[in-house]
Amino acid sequence: MRDHTKLKAFQLADELCIAINRLTASWPRQEQFGLTMQIRRASVSASSCIVEGCARHSEADYLHFLDIAYGSVCEVGHRLSLGRRLGFTSDEKVCALAAETAKVLNGLIRSLRRAR
Repeated sequence: MRDHTKLKAFQLADELCIAINRLTASWPRQEQFGLTMQIRRASVSASSCIVEGCARHSEADYLHFLDIAYGSVCEVGHRLSLGRRLGFTSDEKVCALAAETAKVLNGLIRSLRRAR
């Protein structure tokens, strides 16, 4: 079994999850069950899928869950963009963290695919 805590991709995704929860705490109340909930779920999904993938025994399953995590991080990036355009946030640090998480996770996926 792989140790997810040693993966840079997990560390970034986990940090992103915390940052998203803190950021969205100040978003409009009317978005509580809309955009706020969606971006929070996507951020939790990203780190959780990395953990679940690491717990899988086959390389194919591991890659499958990393792919899902990558999609979730991209979803977070899109929802941050929406939040910024709707005037809910101007926090560039969280946007940069989402982009860095996607970049590192994509690099991990590519390197694992090349090794196959």
